[in-house]
Amino acid sequence: MPLVEEKLETLPSQPGVYLMRDKGGKVIYVGKAKDLRGRVRAYLRGGDGRSQIQFLMSRVEDVETLVTANEKEALILENNLIKQYRPRYNIRLKDDKSYLSIKINVRHPWPRITATRKIVKDGSRYFGPYSSAFSARETLDIIEKHFLLRNCTEYNFRNRARPCLQYQIKRCLGPCVLPVDPKEYQENLGEAILFIEGKRQELVDELRRRMQEKADALEFEAAAKIRDQIQAVEKTVEKQRMVSHWGGDQDIFGLYREGGFIEAQVLFVRQGKLTGNQAYSLEDLEFADDEIIESLLTQFYQGDRFVPDEILLPVEIEDREVREEYLSERRGKKVSLVCPQRGDKRQLVEMAAQNARQSYAERHDQEKEREKMLLELKERLRLSHYPQRIECYDISNIHGSHAVGSLVTFFNGEPDKNRYRHYRIRTVSAEAGGDDFAMMYEVLKRRFSRGVQEGDLPDLVVVDGGKGQLGMALSALRELGVREVDVAALAKMRVERSARSAEIQRTEERVFLPGQSNPIILRRNSNALFLLQRVRDEAHRFAITHHKRLRAKQTLYSILDGIPGIGGARKRALLRAFGSVKRIEEASLDELLKVPMINEKIAQEILQSLKSASP
Repeated sequence: MPLVEEKLETLPSQPGVYLMRDKGGKVIYVGKAKDLRGRVRAYLRGGDGRSQIQFLMSRVEDVETLVTANEKEALILENNLIKQYRPRYNIRLKDDKSYLSIKINVRHPWPRITATRKIVKDGSRYFGPYSSAFSARETLDIIEKHFLLRNCTEYNFRNRARPCLQYQIKRCLGPCVLPVDPKEYQENLGEAILFIEGKRQELVDELRRRMQEKADALEFEAAAKIRDQIQAVEKTVEKQRMVSHWGGDQDIFGLYREGGFIEAQVLFVRQGKLTGNQAYSLEDLEFADDEIIESLLTQFYQGDRFVPDEILLPVEIEDREVREEYLSERRGKKVSLVCPQRGDKRQLVEMAAQNARQSYAERHDQEKEREKMLLELKERLRLSHYPQRIECYDISNIHGSHAVGSLVTFFNGEPDKNRYRHYRIRTVSAEAGGDDFAMMYEVLKRRFSRGVQEGDLPDLVVVDGGKGQLGMALSALRELGVREVDVAALAKMRVERSARSAEIQRTEERVFLPGQSNPIILRRNSNALFLLQRVRDEAHRFAITHHKRLRAKQTLYSILDGIPGIGGARKRALLRAFGSVKRIEEASLDELLKVPMINEKIAQEILQSLKSASP
């Protein structure tokens, strides 16, 4: 690291952010410091003896620094740079795409309430995330049932001519077509938000006030509906555990460590009630507890995440005051970061740690079960390798048209969706009538041609089919010189009906292996068969989904594609204006001329082409 040594004396003793780069110039670590020179010197001169840091520094070729006016700016900049560069050696939390949040588009005159996995700055309000999708959907179900807010898309809302099923089953007021009082809808929205936020007493008081108003006005049916709402709210809130008598909002962080494995748990307390939790699993890290908590806080409270009044931590952190100032500015009121040493708050932190330990145990129990399943598969199929990485292939087509191959990957018994791939069939024409064997051969040859070059090979290849598909897979691999990969074919059960029996007989699923004339029959409820079926079914689903998408795309655009002068922009304008090809066919010349980019010549061409194309 001669270049880093040279820069060391020129580094400023000021707050800021440092970026460590490898020999290729890639950012591999981002950190912040009150004193940039002191922090980098500690790393460089061995002041930090952790093996994780020593391993990191052996790969550092250059250090870049960015000076900031104060520690708070350094904190914000560090967060932005971690999101930008995604450094390999920083603690990185998975984003909330795997968790559901509840979204309310409050800027709309008739706000819609939906579940989403993506949080964007579009002016909407987001609640969550919910670690349990069931909890989020249960909340939505209660809101639809008792607060009658719409959940339809904007397109459906604008184009409906009569109320939908949601209105018929009394789950929506029907503002799309009915003269709904905007004040009443906004009242329902406000109550739904109180319910989501867990503000039980405020919500119940508001509902009781409205119920009394309806009763005084002799609107007893409306008062009865509000009474049912109150009962539903109270029943739901009874399930939540009371953890604080002062009724505030808290996030409680807990850690559990075992070797290089770390489990972090965050408990959400809203209005004094425990409403949910979220877990994170981190591996192969030797950072100290305070550094882990600092990294968790930096990434946890980014985006539009709700910031509570108080955040309870298991350890003291160096930059507590800076973070309090930053989070208080975001929330618009005082936010406290506390590391309690005794009392009720300490018990809450210990409860979070217990939850982290339980989450770790459950996660690793699942890993042991998956390992047992994979060992059973290796033994039953007499594989030469432990099947840590399994790839499964399937073909989907209709008489050769829109033929696609799919590749799905399972790593340690779980889907690895980053390695899923689609293949458009190139060498087998539709005129061949859909030669599945040739298509499988093409897909495998393309996949393993690249795999051999990059040294990227799985432990086990599974193909959907019988001896024929197995033969194609073996031919493709042998032609490329791939002999270290195990291959198997899983044939679906067949239905057999005997002329002498009224009952339908089903054969067991069969596994065909190279060099064996007879298939292996796995026990119906065995772990090995369950895993193979899961892998095969996922490959089939992935192939079918893409195949349907291609067919739908051709169906939608085939008629418009044949019209002279209609390109991508005009097609989009037409479909945006009319919604479907059928409505374009029914449109008049005047209606077509109202569409942007459509002049009289093009409109006449559209009418003539669609008329001649109609049966």
